[in-house]
Amino acid sequence: MRADTSDTPEATDPSAEDVPSRAELAARVEKLEARLAASDDDESPPKLSIVATKGTLDMAYPPLILASTAAAFGYEVTVFHTFWGLDILHEERSKELKLSAVGNPNLPVPNLVGALPGMDRMTTAMMERKIADNDTATIEELIETSLDMGVEFQACQMTIELLGYDEADFYDGVTTGVGAATAIRDMADADVQLLI
Repeated sequence: MRADTSDTPEATDPSAEDVPSRAELAARVEKLEARLAASDDDESPPKLSIVATKGTLDMAYPPLILASTAAAFGYEVTVFHTFWGLDILHEERSKELKLSAVGNPNLPVPNLVGALPGMDRMTTAMMERKIADNDTATIEELIETSLDMGVEFQACQMTIELLGYDEADFYDGVTTGVGAATAIRDMADADVQLLI
């Protein structure tokens, strides 16, 4: 059943003030189209935020590969390195990252054998040989490539102080002195957030 609208001003007076004319509607549509076109032009790229917390050889690769790949696809990428993940950005320590033989289910080494002295050195050498044989980029090459592509690597200030690192020890281009509040703001603005 339809409601009786004969008493409403719109029903009785088609020229009521709140009804826009065709010219006004056309002007509104034109303005909206212009605003839509401007917002399309100003659209910012998607953003990826990664937190890197581990500093072993096998865990250095995921944040670097994801960061460089996302940058290649046009993402704005930030990688916040904290605790042992900071070693990835440290010029000297990044060349000495180890692969632990203990507790790694993907290595063909039983934990009892992996706990023997020198086993971490051996598993690290095995992995480095695989990396070289497969012509996989080194940590240093991935960092340099990522920096060239605009990836922002951030070093956690609290961890720098805690571990007694010198800011000059990091790769050129690394942003030092970044706190947790800055990292959280960055993550909140990102389309994709990863913890590695």
